[in-house]
Parts: sequence; structure tokens; C-alpha cells
Amino acid sequence: MKSVLLEARDICQYFGGLKAVEKVNMQIRVGDIFGVIGPNGAGKTTFFNICSGIFKPTSGEIFFRGESINGFAPEKIARLGMARTFQNIQLFKFMTVLENVKIGFHIRTKTGMLSAILRDRQYREDERFANEKGIEVLERVGLMSFKDTLASNLPYGIQRKVEIARALALDPKILLLDEPVAGMNPIETKALSDFIIDLNKSGYTIAVIEHDMKFVMNTCNRILVLNFGQKICEGTPETVRNDKGVNEAYFGKGIIAGGNS
Repeated sequence: MKSVLLEARDICQYFGGLKAVEKVNMQIRVGDIFGVIGPNGAGKTTFFNICSGIFKPTSGEIFFRGESINGFAPEKIARLGMARTFQNIQLFKFMTVLENVKIGFHIRTKTGMLSAILRDRQYREDERFANEKGIEVLERVGLMSFKDTLASNLPYGIQRKVEIARALALDPKILLLDEPVAGMNPIETKALSDFIIDLNKSGYTIAVIEHDMKFVMNTCNRILVLNFGQKICEGTPETVRNDKGVNEAYFGKGIIAGGNS
């Protein structure tokens, strides 16, 4: 069995009287494409925010690569090898695809503010490093043809891929994607599913938050289902598809979903 990469133990997150996340346990293993699904307000993004250090949990503990990361700043967690994208695309619209990806390398370079102003040797070395590695990432993910295209001129689905490519600049051990297919049409959704599966085959462990049940079922090998902040199911797509509690959460009591529709 492959080693556990990211683990949540009895995670709770309270905002006043609201229990956004309540005693959630999770294990993501090396090589997983792990889906986190649930209806609106289920606590999915809050849970990701805890895993990536944006929120400190009210109680419980997060372990990454066997180390407790409770209380670690997001930047420190990123340096340990956790990259994250967000629900809203956060590309710099008037920069090229390569320039956007190069920004992802800032956490791996040594240039300070003074070096950047003076454009000294350290700045030039870091700029050369970011440029070379940025091109490597674009080649790896099949985006070289868009290298010099402004982000604002890209189709929505390609913008999502560029955002993921920028996250890969961190050389992550795990990639957390928050609703990557939100707003996509079926063709774009299928293309991004194939893209994520290819990334996984090339060695990346990936965790995905999504509303799109079909996308998650067809992309992920394991799935965690949240509802009102609580875990109601975890397992293979087949296990989740046949779980009565999951069907009730999505479709109402007495209605059972079938197939991959």
C-alpha cells in the first residue's frame, strides 16, 4: 500500500455557532486523484483552506508527509510541497502564459526587493532559472503553443490549465484544485479531466474539490463526500455512487442516482 501523503484527523472548523467542518478524517495516498464533493455549503472549500494553512482548525490535526502542519503559514506549507489553485481564476490577464507560469517560481528563487530593483547577478540568475523551468513546465503540460499569448486572450479552459501549470512551478508533492471545471462546458470539462489524469500518470498526486459529480466519478480513484460539514462517505467511485446517504444529499430522500450521468 502506498504511503499517506496528506491526512486529516478529526478536523473541526467553527465560525461562531456555525460548524463549517465537523470531525472530518481523510487520507490521501501517494498517486491518488482524490475527489472532495458535496452540495453547496458542505464545507469543501473550508476544508481545503484548513489543509493548505489558510485557516487554522478549531480542533483536530493536519499531517503532510508525516509531519503536523497545524499553525504553519500557507507559504511554509507551499515550500513543503503543497500547491493550490482557487475557485476563481487568478491569472495576470495582461501577462503572457510564460510570464504567469514564471511567477509560480518565486518561492524557489532568492531574489529580494533590492536585487530586483538593481537587476543584479542574483536577479539575472533567478530570471534565467524561472524562464528555463517555465518552458519545461509548459512543454510537460502541452501548453507551449500558448507561451507568448496574453492570458486575457485564452479560452476559459486553457486559462484553467495555465493556472494549474503555474502551481506545478512549485514542484509540488500534491496539487489541490478548487472547483477546476466550474463554468466549463462539457467539452472543456472532458479536456481538463484528461489533463488531470495525464498529470497524475506523470507522477503528481492530486486532490480536487468539485460540484460536478460526473467529472469526479470519471477522474478520481477515491472520493470523500461532505454534507453540512460532516463526512458521509469515503471510498471508490463505485462505493460513493451506490451510497444511500450520498444520493439523499444530492437528490433528496427516496431518489437514487444511477450510472455516470
